[in-house]
Amino acid sequence: MPELPEVETTRKGVSPYCLKQRVKQLIVRQPSLRWPIPGDLSAQICGQQINKVERRGKYLLFHFDHGTLIMHLGMSGSLRVLLANSGGEAVNKHDHVDIIMESGNILRYHDPRRFGAILWTDQPVEEHKLIAHLGPEPLSDPFNADYLTQRCTKRKTAIKSLIMDSKVVVGVGNIYANEALFLSGIHPQQAAGSLKPEQLAKLTHNIRKVLQHSIEQGGTTLKDFVGGDGKPGYFAQQLNVYGRAGSECLHCKTELKEIRQSNRSSVFCPQCQPL
Repeated sequence: MPELPEVETTRKGVSPYCLKQRVKQLIVRQPSLRWPIPGDLSAQICGQQINKVERRGKYLLFHFDHGTLIMHLGMSGSLRVLLANSGGEAVNKHDHVDIIMESGNILRYHDPRRFGAILWTDQPVEEHKLIAHLGPEPLSDPFNADYLTQRCTKRKTAIKSLIMDSKVVVGVGNIYANEALFLSGIHPQQAAGSLKPEQLAKLTHNIRKVLQHSIEQGGTTLKDFVGGDGKPGYFAQQLNVYGRAGSECLHCKTELKEIRQSNRSSVFCPQCQPL
């Protein structure tokens, strides 16, 4: 599933090819995504200029003068650019939507499992039902040690579950939660309310660190969003614990253990992350 760093890399990759461009045509080959694509979307965006491309959590936001196109890549989606001078390209089975610019560049939305979304709102996007409940961005100033301490106070919820709750903080997916907890020396099952302020300060720092590092890694693959085979690889992860259960801890050589939390894999070092 594309996580926050992948979505941010996507935003950076496609923005130069659609920013300040007018939409010439919308082609919808399959309107049935997680929610139906609005039937009037073509009327809303054709002839209109994309003023800004932002990200909120895992949502891509294409801002127009009179509203915002909201896009989510779901579990298997990707977005890339076909350049006007590329000579055209065959449409693949799961290429569900093309947004064609007056420049001739095409934004092509690909989603085999169709769990993504393309929606429209003419209201302030921050008030949209999919956006309004979201917690702060993990790389923003509002997400800090004092904030996380406040959200953890008297909570019996496992810390891993809490930091993966988008109402608390957006974009801390399973991979990044595992990695941040390892770097912080915190067991994923530890009750959030039992953590000391200095532990939460360290965790806040490491959540930022692992996400920022992944975004920086993604910067080397921006070319994947122009041309290519339609399957952006995003970037190879350099991971300490995730996916390494049974292997040695890179710090102390103890065997890494794996448990299930909310149907997700949690990998940790019993020595470095005692409960």
